[in-house]
Amino acid sequence: MEKHDLSLTKFKEDEIMSKDFSFEILAGSIKEINTKAGNAAKSAVNQLMTLRNWAIGYYIVEYEQDGNDRAEYGKNLLKNLEKQIDEKGMNSTLFKVCRQFYMTYPQISSIVSNEFELPELGKSSTVSNEFVTDSEKLVSNLSFSHIREIMVLKDSFERFFYETECMKCNWSVRELRRQIKTNLYVRVGISRDPGKLLQQSVDNGTSFALTIKDPFTFEFLGLDAKDTVSESDLERALVEHLQEFMLELGQGFCFEARQKRIIIDDKYYFIDLVFYNRLLHCNVIVELKNDEFKHEDLGQLNAYVAYYKKNEMTEGDNPPVGILLCTDKNSQMVEYALSGMDNKLFVSTYMLHLPDKRQLEEFMLKEMKKMGL
Repeated sequence: MEKHDLSLTKFKEDEIMSKDFSFEILAGSIKEINTKAGNAAKSAVNQLMTLRNWAIGYYIVEYEQDGNDRAEYGKNLLKNLEKQIDEKGMNSTLFKVCRQFYMTYPQISSIVSNEFELPELGKSSTVSNEFVTDSEKLVSNLSFSHIREIMVLKDSFERFFYETECMKCNWSVRELRRQIKTNLYVRVGISRDPGKLLQQSVDNGTSFALTIKDPFTFEFLGLDAKDTVSESDLERALVEHLQEFMLELGQGFCFEARQKRIIIDDKYYFIDLVFYNRLLHCNVIVELKNDEFKHEDLGQLNAYVAYYKKNEMTEGDNPPVGILLCTDKNSQMVEYALSGMDNKLFVSTYMLHLPDKRQLEEFMLKEMKKMGL
């Protein structure tokens, strides 16, 4: 793993050694070393988590191939592992991802072995391919969240392309995901001027310091993952005030969760707010989008409502209801998602106890004015 340079800039070193060591230089020096140490700590945590996940994948694959009792646990191995280990973050979704990580990136073997002082693990990479990213560069420059986005690509050269561009352009995970979804790899291949197209991707890239903002990382550190998802100060402030607003309505709302994590198709999703309404006897799911309305947002909310209906309802509960709030600087919009409610009378009963659209729109306008937007 890389050794981090925590030294001060030459400029500050010279000033400290001179007679011009002022209070401003003192404060600036402390701030600089604190920032460097913080970044180094975050980077180290991300790298260790990446190596840990590869090692987990190695052990799972080795067991599946050679375990004496693998026939007994084989079909439900990952679920059984989750039950047996019973630790936060150690779940079948993570194990599945780790197994895929190990199989996709054999070149990391020697780094894992050295870091954890283990014998050479499994598939030590003897691959001498110029289109395989160096293992040290991969682990040092890409978080596991980045690697996870890339490793689902089946073509090894396509993975190499995104690894290279991601490191070169300093893409955030979100920007990497956008570039993959918009088929940058294919567009470059058919472009008459691929260099110009790639330069645009550099310009669009947003610089990222390796940050601890991944649910796996929080669980790895024994921290709460609920603070990992907010995308902006505006969204965070709105969600905080929205929670208070819903409770102040006094129409039977009981707060249940914020940034509630659920798993759909082995992917993590986070619901902004979850309430339980004791008058309606159902969950109320609230999603806030700090943007204009998009139909896919309503589709996402419907998926959350359907998930709750299938997995979270208990005896005596009515079907859950979802509220989607979309806002930009010019307009506000509220939509409701009612899962499987064909009975119009039942729907009208729901709407009687839910805040109406005008109330929610007025709330959002008021909050945005407070923020000067």
